[in-house]
Amino acid sequence: MEDDAYEEEPLNLSLAIVADPGGEKINRKRKRRVPLPSSYEGCEGKIFKLLQVREEMLKLDHKRKGVVEDGKALHLIHLLLITATSVDENNVNSALDNLTQLYQSVSLMGDSVQRVVAYFADGLVARLLTRKSPFYDMIMKEPTAEEEFLAFTCLYSVSPYYQFAHFTANQAIIEAFEKEEEINNRALHVIDFDVAYGFQWPSLIQSLSEKASGGNRISLRLTGFGTNFAELQETENRLVSFAKGFRNLVFEFQGLLRGSKMTNLRKKKNETVAVNLVFHLNTLNNSMKISDTLKSVRSHRPSIVVLVEQEGGRSPRSFLSRFMESLHYFAAMFDSLDDCLPLESAKRLSIEKNHLGKEIKSMINCDKDEENNKSSSRYEKMETWKSRMESHGFEGTKLSSKCLIQAKLLLKITTHYCPLQCEGEVNGGFRVFERDEAKALSLGWQDRCLLTASAWQCV
Repeated sequence: MEDDAYEEEPLNLSLAIVADPGGEKINRKRKRRVPLPSSYEGCEGKIFKLLQVREEMLKLDHKRKGVVEDGKALHLIHLLLITATSVDENNVNSALDNLTQLYQSVSLMGDSVQRVVAYFADGLVARLLTRKSPFYDMIMKEPTAEEEFLAFTCLYSVSPYYQFAHFTANQAIIEAFEKEEEINNRALHVIDFDVAYGFQWPSLIQSLSEKASGGNRISLRLTGFGTNFAELQETENRLVSFAKGFRNLVFEFQGLLRGSKMTNLRKKKNETVAVNLVFHLNTLNNSMKISDTLKSVRSHRPSIVVLVEQEGGRSPRSFLSRFMESLHYFAAMFDSLDDCLPLESAKRLSIEKNHLGKEIKSMINCDKDEENNKSSSRYEKMETWKSRMESHGFEGTKLSSKCLIQAKLLLKITTHYCPLQCEGEVNGGFRVFERDEAKALSLGWQDRCLLTASAWQCV
């Protein structure tokens, strides 16, 4: 069965607790205790039981597969919030008891509520044990680069989530280019602060090519920041190969490592400069880095800055407020997958485990160890990002009606699975709507806003 490929390898409890340097199993009669913090004294048995119950849950137990009744779903959420409170108060005994009960009630093959609660429970276990625990790395195990890429591509292809962000940003960039066609020598320079995989740019390449006439070609230069040279090289090869199919477009790519100074950028006279901040600022783990990035962007006086961010409400005041906001956001994300893929889909399991689940666990533990959680995201309200942009010398500009029409069309043509869709219901639970006097466009799932796109100019 294809789902088995996504079953996490069962935990060998005896090896996890006691092992010699060579990795050989130690006889139980001679095993030594793993030192635990003083607050965990007397809890070793509960920790052992918790990990056993989690192991059973990870076996994709089909006996617990299915949809949770509304009352039971509310009970799961209530128990999860009680558990988060116990973890925050360092009430170890209560937290372990509640986590054990949660693992007994959820399944990675259950409905969206069970699945999202399972990953939040993992995040709470890691937070409770801390990095000093021998079990922390097991709970927080990162997917391989290949697994992460597969999960991303799956989500990109089945959900309007990333496509909405990319198509809306590209439409705003094209319109900024069109406004300056008389002075820009038909040259566009896009600076992408997170070019990972380069999925955003084929549609822009194609759109610009359609605008160009045979004897009057358009020049597109893309400067992309990436995490490593291998990723940048792979992205360049993919985009250059794609662009070769459009003879009326001249395409160049310059890859730079994240953190490189923008003084290294190659510039051409009078070209239209567009800065792409799509899902980038939320990855910077403190406000100072966000401020430095925006100051650097403004110093280059771009014609347009496109900002797309997940909609949340991360509050630095308390762990519980951040936990609540994250739960609302990711519950909507997991629920939206019902509109895209069946519960038993291997693609869905990949998305949940290696993309969304990874983000959940990172979010819950980001404040415990900022240095080791550089990839953790900060999901904040649109109003917070607006205030930041305005305080750094940018003003919002209206998105055209084309952006809204294009977004609505995307929802119509995106394939949705949901077999329980109500009669007369359009596009399942996804919707798009304008905000801030048409200066922002949001994608939502039912009554929850998922992400917001906006365009900015230098004052």
